[in-house]
Amino acid sequence: MKQVLIKLLWPLLRIFETGEEAVGYRDSHRVVLNIMGVLFLGLSFGSAWAGYVSGELGALVPVVVFLGLGFVALVLGILGSNAAVCKIWGPKK
Repeated sequence: MKQVLIKLLWPLLRIFETGEEAVGYRDSHRVVLNIMGVLFLGLSFGSAWAGYVSGELGALVPVVVFLGLGFVALVLGILGSNAAVCKIWGPKK
């Protein structure tokens, strides 16, 4: 199942896949990335609920932004390679 999802989401994953070795990778980076993804999805659903209650169309902006960030974070946290996770966190000095 994981391989099918990787093939399906390859256009997103290839942006972050470098083909290089994961320098400075820690398991905690992947855990924090998954937690951030869940938090962003929660913010997205909370914004959607607040927008529905208020009836304002402007509430769609944070819904789309938080949904996109949460989706990318979870996809990379679950399906991404160690090098892709390192690319999200940037170089360690």
